[in-house]
Amino acid sequence: MGNINFEELKDINQGKDRYVQPDFYNVDELLSEEHILIRNSVRDWVKRELSPIIEEYAQKAEFPHHIIKGLGEIGAFGPQLPAEYGCGGMDYITYGLIMQELERCDSGIRSTASVQGSLVMYPIYKFGSEEQKRKYLPKLAKGELMGCFGLTEPDHGSNPSGMLTNFKDMGDHYLLNGAKMWISNSPFADIAVVWAKNEEGKIRGLIVERGYEGFTTPETHGKWSLRASATGELVFDNVKVPKENLLPDVEGLKGPLTCLNSARYGISWGALGAAMDCYDSALRYSKQRVQFGRPIAGFQLQQKKLAEMITEITKAQLLCWRLGNLMDSGKATPAQISMAKRNNVEIALDVAREARQIHGGMGITGEYPIMRHMMNLESVVTYEGTHDVHLLILGMEITGENAFV
Repeated sequence: MGNINFEELKDINQGKDRYVQPDFYNVDELLSEEHILIRNSVRDWVKRELSPIIEEYAQKAEFPHHIIKGLGEIGAFGPQLPAEYGCGGMDYITYGLIMQELERCDSGIRSTASVQGSLVMYPIYKFGSEEQKRKYLPKLAKGELMGCFGLTEPDHGSNPSGMLTNFKDMGDHYLLNGAKMWISNSPFADIAVVWAKNEEGKIRGLIVERGYEGFTTPETHGKWSLRASATGELVFDNVKVPKENLLPDVEGLKGPLTCLNSARYGISWGALGAAMDCYDSALRYSKQRVQFGRPIAGFQLQQKKLAEMITEITKAQLLCWRLGNLMDSGKATPAQISMAKRNNVEIALDVAREARQIHGGMGITGEYPIMRHMMNLESVVTYEGTHDVHLLILGMEITGENAFV
């Protein structure tokens, strides 16, 4: 390994998190004291509770279940939802900052929180009955219940309107049949918010609880990405769902797509966090790795890489901040969210790949987070709207022409 700072490597191997957030344009000055206080408290928790264990859990492809209570305590589950339901009552910028800090550590951990807050709690809050809100939201906010979101099917990913999962009215209950796949949290989720077609072919949302006969959640194994996150299927074989579990206030694709907008917003901040972590690691490494008698940070090509990284990160920070303001004022459009999700995941992948080059051979090892981030981001660029689908959403917005049909 020659000329590596072994004290630094010792810190890494002991799980010490040396992360310092890059902020070239002083974006922190645009944040409130409360924003910074909450972000820093989440960062401290991540450094203390997650950073020392994340490589171990990623290597063994296991989700660290013991962190769920802590995620609830720091407000990572539905922080943007009202306090009257046991949630954080915070704004969307705060939500984004929390997702940024979690994904700065690992995309899989952020995915767990995103699914819980934006894809399970949000639809119950937005489209559920008052009874459903009171029953589920406080426990979901604390992590006493965990949830998942069932939309994607084996043959219907980017085209959810073609879903085959369906339910029939049996008088005193609904009978649900079908299957969903690539479902984060499904192996351990207590409830699933499932989107299915009724007998008229209209898409509705149902809350399906673990323990219902015929409802199973087989785990997906062999992933090279999101290895510290649990992924699986949802299988419904004549599952009896109580009628009171139907989300009453939404019909059609508007339901799941509204939820996805909230989740995509969180991803735009989260992916930026992964980019920041890769940059921070690369910058520190470049100052300590000596070749040809000097730190590699002194060579032009390394400076080019680092300068381009910080430029793209800074642009993404400003994009997130402005989008957060639009979300808080209720003015953000789906296309604006698509732009941020698509751009920030793309730059995060580019930053991760360049950071891997700066780290040289060390970049592929678990002593540094680079390869884990890179593999994780290969999932993030695909889920909740692929890179190309978000491109077409933007194209339709600016031209008025629908290229999906």
